[in-house]
Amino acid sequence: MIKADVTIIGGGPAGLAAAIEADKNGAKVLLIEREARLGGILKQCIHDGFGLVRFGERLTGPEYAERFMQEFNERNIEAKTLTFVTQIDRTGEGYTLTLVSRDGMHKVLTKTIILATGCRERTAKQVFIHGTRPAGVFTAGTAQNFVNLCGVMPTQKCVILGSGDIGLIMARRLTLEGAKVLGVYELQPTPSGLTRNIHQCLHDYNIPLYLSHTVTRVFGHDRLTAVEVAQVDENKKPIDSTRQIIECDSLILSVGLIPENELAETLDIKIDPNTKGPVCDQNLQTMLKGVYSCGNALHVNDLVDFVSESGETAGRNAAAWTPKKRLFASLFPGDGVAYVVPQKMDLTDENQKAIVYFRSKKVFTKSSLQVIVNGVSVYEKKYNHLRPPEMERIEIDFAGFDLKAGDTVTLKIKEGEA
Repeated sequence: MIKADVTIIGGGPAGLAAAIEADKNGAKVLLIEREARLGGILKQCIHDGFGLVRFGERLTGPEYAERFMQEFNERNIEAKTLTFVTQIDRTGEGYTLTLVSRDGMHKVLTKTIILATGCRERTAKQVFIHGTRPAGVFTAGTAQNFVNLCGVMPTQKCVILGSGDIGLIMARRLTLEGAKVLGVYELQPTPSGLTRNIHQCLHDYNIPLYLSHTVTRVFGHDRLTAVEVAQVDENKKPIDSTRQIIECDSLILSVGLIPENELAETLDIKIDPNTKGPVCDQNLQTMLKGVYSCGNALHVNDLVDFVSESGETAGRNAAAWTPKKRLFASLFPGDGVAYVVPQKMDLTDENQKAIVYFRSKKVFTKSSLQVIVNGVSVYEKKYNHLRPPEMERIEIDFAGFDLKAGDTVTLKIKEGEA
């Protein structure tokens, strides 16, 4: 039986940051990673732009990960790679994890768990594309893995569905490798990726972006030969008169990410329907005592800098965890707000300062975010621009708001207030 104070599942940027912070705070840490190497998705993200917030410089994904991996190794934190968690059971002393690896089956007894399992990509079937099932339909992450890690070109002439950041980055990457990107088709009337990626990946390479368009059908038997695209109306329904066939050998999907929480669901951890991640308090502890969540498993982040930040928050608090009864006030998204993290404030904790993340439901220009406690506005911040693809981060000290158990805190956006 392996024993640990903090066991972290996932060795990406969130897991690495959590492990280092928990070790700094005196905990015995075990990190479990299913791949052969630590670093998570950053291993295949060879473009730059990482670390601008944290380090003030433009790093590639591997460079950003290496800074954490170096400190992780210097601290001699125990890591088990090529290892899967197949079961988690609650015990009187904490949790027992069943691990499967090349060495067989192992048991781990741990006081606390940090879920840093990242997220997965939506597939073609999840966005209801009709037609056959030929080769040549890839998620953007799979295409990135082929090109950057395997050295294999998955396409020569492709269509990209969705304007998420990884899709935009792959449009540029495939163009640089000699492929022809016929266009990026986005269902929504506004792009889904960061503004900087729209300019750097599409405009700079003359790759067309078609808003309010979608792929409705694929053609091909063994290999994709064409796709059908169409413009959509205000209800997102294809307009028949706009349907056209585009010949291509690949369709690359960038249609959204979903936090990976299968393990959380086996523990009956409450999941927020807005974020698809666990409901948590300001310490990133879920509603199950001793279990924390961070990074993209908690909610999908735009920047890896914030993934690392949440990992550190979870690691620091997991190391200091003691069993106690918690009393909560609840945070809710109001008018104009798509989601808010954390969803709870633990009023029994001395720390009433919270880093709050939120996204807007639509594009706002001059506007203000209001924080309302039991119907009274207690905090306000003005914005010149808010977009759904760009997550916002604010720090709020709730200590002076006299919150009581059962109170509600609502975040809402008012237009024309900036």
